[in-house]
Amino acid sequence: MILSLNNFQVQLPQYGQKLAVVSGLLLGLCLAGCSPSTSNSQPGLSQNPATTTTNLDKKGKKVVLTTFTVIADMAQNVAGDKAIVESLTKPGAEIHGYEPTPSDLVRAQKADLILNNGLNLERWAQKLYNSVPNVPHITLSEGIKPVEITEDAYKGKPNPHAWMSPQNALIYVENIRKALVNLDSANAETYNTNAKAYSQKIKEVDEKLRKAVSVVPADKRYMVSCEGAFSYITRDYGLKEAYLWAVNSEQQATPKQLEKVIDIVKKNKIPVVFCESTVNDGAQRQVARESGARFGGVFYVDSLSPANGPAPTYLKLLELNINTLTQGLEQK
Repeated sequence: MILSLNNFQVQLPQYGQKLAVVSGLLLGLCLAGCSPSTSNSQPGLSQNPATTTTNLDKKGKKVVLTTFTVIADMAQNVAGDKAIVESLTKPGAEIHGYEPTPSDLVRAQKADLILNNGLNLERWAQKLYNSVPNVPHITLSEGIKPVEITEDAYKGKPNPHAWMSPQNALIYVENIRKALVNLDSANAETYNTNAKAYSQKIKEVDEKLRKAVSVVPADKRYMVSCEGAFSYITRDYGLKEAYLWAVNSEQQATPKQLEKVIDIVKKNKIPVVFCESTVNDGAQRQVARESGARFGGVFYVDSLSPANGPAPTYLKLLELNINTLTQGLEQK
């Protein structure tokens, strides 16, 4: 076996192959993290598409790895049974501050393609790509006009949650289709057919969401959450947004953040507030207590639920969020 690491090749004995792969990948990750940080990869294939690996699973199918569960579900709908689609992160995982594990690095090395969101969502992804330079990666938000964050700490940076808009999701699906056709042209017909059918389902959900929001009085169309993850969907459906922090943080909300949202809720007589499934909802419950609003439950954003949960697919996630919002706003 020859192990390639940062342009060095080493001949290894058979008995040390597995350990060497993991050790080499971890060393590569460390070296990448210690070197100057590079900007997010450009949309499309990685720098060396000519050196793309062509790993196949036991059934001869291409292996597609995604950075989180939402885009894994999208990709699976396009791939159907012609490719293996897996997510690096598990259901319920918080994606922003995720750190790849040794097993993640091994899985990435074996993949034929990696799909990521971009827009600074996966701040850890470049280190991963530096460790697997021969595996191409696609940025699915290519072609989407970002909504800029207006908070001081993140002012001018793109809001990464573009998939929360069904209109944007259609662009994601098209980018997935093109990536799979480019990777596996033998199954292009299946990918094209699946993408068309899945896009139609997204359009149908989009219409349902618009009708659901339309029955809510205009002065009550507020979406108050922990994270500012709904800028795209509030833009598309004529809602107003308020949140504690712009991007998920491991820290508790600051007194200033709490005061800001409490004042908005009181001033606009907003009856209900929410949080996201991947973060602690304690701060938002405090907002509810001090503003006189109700805590209406959780939204799903960065992660799907397990298969037996309330949001096991992207389409279910969208429907659940709007139903949770409209039911909360309609309660007396």
